[in-house]
Amino acid sequence: MFRLMSFVVVATASFFVAQPNPVSPDFNTPRPIDAVDTVFLEDMTWMEVRDAMRAGTDTILIATGGVEQNGPYLVAGKHNVVLKATTAAIAKKLGNTLVAPIVPFVPEGDIQPPTVHMKYPSTISVTEETYAALITDIAASFKTHGFKRIVLIGDSGGNQTGLKSVANKLNKLWAGGKTSIHYIPEYYDYGAVGKFLEDHGIKQTPEGLHDDFAITAMMMTVDPSSVRMDQRIAAGKFSINGINLAPVEKTISWGNKLIEFRATQTVAAIRKSFQK
Repeated sequence: MFRLMSFVVVATASFFVAQPNPVSPDFNTPRPIDAVDTVFLEDMTWMEVRDAMRAGTDTILIATGGVEQNGPYLVAGKHNVVLKATTAAIAKKLGNTLVAPIVPFVPEGDIQPPTVHMKYPSTISVTEETYAALITDIAASFKTHGFKRIVLIGDSGGNQTGLKSVANKLNKLWAGGKTSIHYIPEYYDYGAVGKFLEDHGIKQTPEGLHDDFAITAMMMTVDPSSVRMDQRIAAGKFSINGINLAPVEKTISWGNKLIEFRATQTVAAIRKSFQK
């Protein structure tokens, strides 16, 4: 025979004790350890960023990517993967520059009813208003912390209008101040990328996919799994637009050349913009 027992749990207001807020550190506290060697702000401590700025770093690069359908082989974060490589190359070539966390949320089509990429799962879209507000607040944060130059680039066609609008608005709002903002459309010039490849003997035959050799090669320099390399090799589909992606080392070499080409073009445009 089993006897059912009942228990009463009494909770008192004093059971949970609020923890005090952490004391704000002295802004001038010396960094207790060596700094890491990176241009990515999100991988740095606040002291490392502070000391980098004190040493002359005065430029921040804000890059927008996206999360969208990219055909059967490329991950939804394609643009963000590419930007991981190109922003690092741009920052190092420009000098005294850090890279802000890549912004993955951009206009990708109407949400309801869905249009463009929003017709396919994996896509995340925001309105132009939300996008502009997000970029505005990010840029304003860096202005508050004393960056003198804020650079805006977008790795997708739908990103460009919002970036240009924000740059124009903030430059008027911040006129006469110590911080300027620069939208660089030259970064997103895939016509020049295609010509670069053709001039070097790489000619593509489009397969009707949201994919191409340049994008794939650049992504492979960051993470071959982002283009589903192993699965494509196993399925006998390790090619794109009529170009064999094997050997892997050769495609990655092309990816590095393309990153260098895009970084060189972009830095030239940035420096020209700084002189205006």
